[in-house]
Amino acid sequence: MLEWLSSTWSSIAQFFSSLPWGTAGVWTLSISLLIVGFVGAIVPFLPGPLLIVIAGIVHTLLLPDQGMSTWGIVLLILWFCLAYAVDFFSGMMGARWFGASRWGITGVFIGGIVGLFFGPLGLLLGPLIGGFAFELFFAKQRLQPAIKSTWGTLLGTGVGLVLRVLISLAMIATFLIDVLWW
Repeated sequence: MLEWLSSTWSSIAQFFSSLPWGTAGVWTLSISLLIVGFVGAIVPFLPGPLLIVIAGIVHTLLLPDQGMSTWGIVLLILWFCLAYAVDFFSGMMGARWFGASRWGITGVFIGGIVGLFFGPLGLLLGPLIGGFAFELFFAKQRLQPAIKSTWGTLLGTGVGLVLRVLISLAMIATFLIDVLWW
């Protein structure tokens, strides 16, 4: 009477023992890094595009037969550089669009560099504080124009965030297309 249970159990055990668990583990790791990388493109506390590049490289190192091509990795690294360039310069472009002086642009740039040393919150607040302070103290602007250029910095940073998310999606698409179709 319990023979069917025993045979079913051995069939299930044989099925699971024949699965390539190493491949499944690497795919799980890669997909997890891609998901966390995408979330990191939105949340300022995670280095999103960097995690997507790491996913591509780790996947290729652990599964060379199913990994990315050299050109795919090069394209991923180019996307990565573009994402951080957009992230870095978007605040300056927004400030310029809203009438910041050269001092204000310099303040956004210096604030961004100083913000690197204070983590993700510094990356967000550094350009804002730098642009506002330089507009007030060096360009001798009144409060209203300084606030206007700081608002431009904030909007530029927001546009940079949207572009970073789109670039991260392009990076994920590059990974998937290269691994699954090329």
